[in-house]
Amino acid sequence: MAETTLYTEQQIRLARYAKALGHPVRVYIMEYLVKNANRCCYSGDLSDELPIARSTLSQHLSELKDAGLIQGEISAPYIRYCIHQEHWEEAKQLFSNLFV
Repeated sequence: MAETTLYTEQQIRLARYAKALGHPVRVYIMEYLVKNANRCCYSGDLSDELPIARSTLSQHLSELKDAGLIQGEISAPYIRYCIHQEHWEEAKQLFSNLFV
């Protein structure tokens, strides 16, 4: 039996979300976006908040974006990041189901 057939689509997605949230900086970013009224911010706002290099911040944002938890809109020279509401709701539900 192939290994991939052992896991449900929900388990695979949950693991991807968990990996994306597997670093304190990325958890901080998600909390920051959730607390923001419009659930969006510019990368410059985050670089002012976090004591890390912009390149490191970019890698963390990329990981969250690749997992589908956030989305970015480019409005040169700025990038606006927002929570991907549908995927965020799915992640919350999958984690909730895990901890029942």
